[in-house]
Amino acid sequence: MEIDFQKSGGLVPAIIQDERTGDVLMLGFMNPESLAETQRTGEVVFFSRSRNKLWKKGESSGHVLRVREIRVDCDADALLVRVQAAGPGVCHEGYQSCFFRALEADGSAKVIAERTFSPEKVYEQEKIR
Repeated sequence: MEIDFQKSGGLVPAIIQDERTGDVLMLGFMNPESLAETQRTGEVVFFSRSRNKLWKKGESSGHVLRVREIRVDCDADALLVRVQAAGPGVCHEGYQSCFFRALEADGSAKVIAERTFSPEKVYEQEKIR
């Protein structure tokens, strides 16, 4: 199957979903190389738009995403990656999911989840290395 990477300038959105709970954990972007590396290793690899390079989720925190299934949408321009998440969360702010806020009618955001880990402790290890 050909993924349409060209439609959005060489990247496709990759929605990351917990295979067990169905929760959406995060959204990242993949290019052909990151998708190939994800398929080769069985762990999610994204293309970082801000760093302009591949990055494996969990390379700093150890909270890797083990691929269980990759689905393609009807237009072949978005991916749903069902994963088993290693670690207490995927969000760099310390939550299980990056979607830990709900928008209120007045436009404000309300935190609707509890932190599952201390980002200071997890990412302090990165500074020590």
